Amino acid sequence: MKKGRLEAFSDGVLAIIITIMVLEMKVPHGHDLVSLKPLIPVFGSYILSFIYIGIYWNNHHHLMHTVKQVSGGILWANLHLLFWLSLVPFVTGWMGENNFETVPVAMYGVVLLMAAIAYWLLQLRILKIHGKQSILAKAIGKDFK
Repeated sequence: MKKGRLEAFSDGVLAIIITIMVLEMKVPHGHDLVSLKPLIPVFGSYILSFIYIGIYWNNHHHLMHTVKQVSGGILWANLHLLFWLSLVPFVTGWMGENNFETVPVAMYGVVLLMAAIAYWLLQLRILKIHGKQSILAKAIGKDFK
């Protein structure tokens, strides 16, 4: 399988994730700036998550440039990453609606941790297929993040 379908699918999922996040922000009922005040935590959590999703999209883009062929393992590892990223709108909304209370923030952190682990597993899958002399292996080097 060529990587184009994987890239297109992943880009589409990430675009939908951002769309869901912005649609979760409700329009205030007032007509003055004071009516925006309750939305500050919601908007703050949206900005934070938008940045995270943007970073993942950018890194995924560069990661896919190193891929020459796609295996079933790479497909499943990519789906695993997209699963965790698809939970970002839920925990973003929960965190923002509850003014950054402990449990929603902790769950937000768990989702981001799992997404990071999934990204790492995707890298490992790509390295397994493409070898230690691949572009990705050379780019990573001994850097363990």
